[in-house]
Amino acid sequence: MIKSLDDRVTLNNDTTMPGLGMGVFQIPNEQTAQVVAEGIKAGYRLIDTAQVYGNEAGTGAGIKAGLAATGLKREDLFITSKVWNDHLSYDETLRAFQDSLAKLDLDYLDLYLIHWPGQDAFRDSWKALEKLYHDGKIKAIGVSNFQISHLKELAEFAEVMPVVNQVETHPKLSQTELIEFATVHNLKIQAWSPLMQGKILDNPVLSEIAQNHQKSVAQIILRWDIQRGVLLVVKSVKPARIKSNAEVFDFELTAAEMAKINELNENLRVGPDPDTFNF
Repeated sequence: MIKSLDDRVTLNNDTTMPGLGMGVFQIPNEQTAQVVAEGIKAGYRLIDTAQVYGNEAGTGAGIKAGLAATGLKREDLFITSKVWNDHLSYDETLRAFQDSLAKLDLDYLDLYLIHWPGQDAFRDSWKALEKLYHDGKIKAIGVSNFQISHLKELAEFAEVMPVVNQVETHPKLSQTELIEFATVHNLKIQAWSPLMQGKILDNPVLSEIAQNHQKSVAQIILRWDIQRGVLLVVKSVKPARIKSNAEVFDFELTAAEMAKINELNENLRVGPDPDTFNF
């Protein structure tokens, strides 16, 4: 369990990765540079973007601005991007990676993910990721939105196993079975939309726990994820919220509070179903 914003976890290929990072989903490209720079100045060391977000160029500009403002080096940061569903052939994946790298204006990525399983159309794309990994252009490779069935299929042909599966998980979608499967197979689960896109912030159970700790509901949810070993990608464009999302290391939820949050699960998604989503 991570104990600070600086803490890293060791992945199954011995790469280390920050446990709490900043995502830029749905942030306009022209706004992304400022948000990313603010995040780096606030202490975030993991920046998560994707081809389909349309803001890789802004992310790259923000990385450069953040490094300049803090005196950090590129290797102090951990940068993730993802290949989209319409580029899952071998050659398309290689081209998509080069395009992302160019827009980010970086020499390498720390982590590159297949964004969705694409109705099981990920074999060729994974082989392309393996080549990029062996060529030293990516420090680690992984997947996003993969169900247990997809992970089992991947394991049948993969020469390099994924280090991370980034999935939707929050108190209404606890993903307990998937987390248990990942733990057994030395795979880290990273949460996207851990706050359920804000749809759970008025929950009375969470509000009561937040009041007990004099914290926000958002901070309670992020702490819940940390204590159950889930890595996090959080997003905000507001400097105060960027800061408060990282203020989750000075308190601890009790076993009873963790159980109450676990009981909120309804297997309810705010995003698409990975078993049916393609584009």
